[in-house]
Amino acid sequence: MKRIICLVLALVMCLGLFAACGKTNPTNDPQNPTNNGGEVANPLAGTYDITMWVSEKEGVSDLFKTQIKAFMDANPGIVINAQIEGVSEADAGSKVIADVASAPDIYCFAQDQLARLVQAQGLTSLKGDMATALEAANDAGSVTAAKVAGEMFAFPLTSDNGYFMYYDKSILSDEDVLDLAAIVAKSEAANKKVRFALENAWYTAAFFFATGCHHNWTTDANGEFTSVDDTFNSDKGMIAMKGMQILAKSPCYESNADIFTDAGVVITGIWNANNAKNHFGDNLGVTDLPSFTVDGTEYHLGSYAGTKLMGVKPQTDAKKAAVLSKLAQWLTNEENQLARYNQFQWGPSNLAAQANDAVKSNESLAALRKQNEHSAVQGNIHAAWWDIAKVL
Repeated sequence: MKRIICLVLALVMCLGLFAACGKTNPTNDPQNPTNNGGEVANPLAGTYDITMWVSEKEGVSDLFKTQIKAFMDANPGIVINAQIEGVSEADAGSKVIADVASAPDIYCFAQDQLARLVQAQGLTSLKGDMATALEAANDAGSVTAAKVAGEMFAFPLTSDNGYFMYYDKSILSDEDVLDLAAIVAKSEAANKKVRFALENAWYTAAFFFATGCHHNWTTDANGEFTSVDDTFNSDKGMIAMKGMQILAKSPCYESNADIFTDAGVVITGIWNANNAKNHFGDNLGVTDLPSFTVDGTEYHLGSYAGTKLMGVKPQTDAKKAAVLSKLAQWLTNEENQLARYNQFQWGPSNLAAQANDAVKSNESLAALRKQNEHSAVQGNIHAAWWDIAKVL
C-alpha cells in the first residue's frame, strides 16, 4: 500500500511539473496577447469610426445598423461607430470617383461602375482566403462582376439587377404576354400604358441583344479600358431598331417605368415589386420579356443580368482595413443577404441564400431567372457608352 501511495504521489508531482512547464505568462508573450482572463485577445480589437453609403430606400440604413451590431457581438473587442448615409447605388460610383479622399469607407454600387472605381483607386483588392471564400459562396455572375482583369475588388451584394415584365392579367392573356405586338394592341384597346424606359440605354439594349448584337469591353489590371467589340451598328442592329418601333410608335408607350399610373404593363425590376402589387392587385402577372417579329423572324427580348456590389476604400491603417474587409464579408454573407431579401426583396447572390424556399418561390425572382436565359452578363462598360447608346 505504501508503494502504491508513493507512485500516485510521484505521478501527481510529475503532472504538476508538466502543467507548470506548459504555462505561458501572458504579459511576456507578445505573439499571443491575452486579456486578464488568460484568453487570447482579438488582434483587431479597438474602436473604429467608419462611414458607409447604402441604398437610400427607407429602412435600409436601419437594417445595416442592426447587422453591424450583430457583427460586434460576434467579434468581441471590436467596436464600430458607423455613420451611415443613404446614397443610390446608381450614383455612388460617380460620387466616389469625384473625390476618393472624402468618400466613405464602405459603399454599395452597381457593377458597371467597377472599372472606373479601380481606375480611381477607390477600391481595396481582395486576395487570398477571402477572395477564395467569396468565389465559393456566390454565384458565378456576381463573382465575375466583382473582378477586373481576373482580380476581385468588391463583395457581391445582390444578383437581382435585371428587368422583366409586370402586367395586368385582366387585359393580357398567357398567350398575349409572349408577343410584343399583341401586348401593344391589347394595351391600346384598354387605353393602358406600356412603360419601358427606352430612353435609357440599359433598357434599349434589350432589343439589340435579342437580335444577337453585343458590346464587350476589355480592361487592364488598372481598370483602364483597352478595347471594345460592339456590333450595335450593324444589320442586326437595324432589325432591333425596327422591333423597337413596334412599341415606340404606339400611343400606349411611356418611358417612365418607375411609376405605374394608367399602366397595363411595366418593364422593370424587383425594386418595384411592391409598387406592382399595389397597382395591379389580384390581377398582377409577372413573367419574362416578350418576343417581337420583324420580316417573319421572331426575336426574344434580351436584357442585362447585373449585380450590386459592396466596396471597401483603401486605408492607411492596416488594422482598420482588415476590420472593414471583415465587416463587408459579414454584411454580404448568407444570413444578412436573407435578412435584406425578407425585408426589401433584394435577390441574393449568395448560393445558400438562393436555395432558401422563400427566395425560390418569389414570383419576381422566378421571372428574373427565366429572363436571364436571354440576358447578357453586365460586365465593365465605359461610361461614355451609355450616353452614346441612349440616342438610339
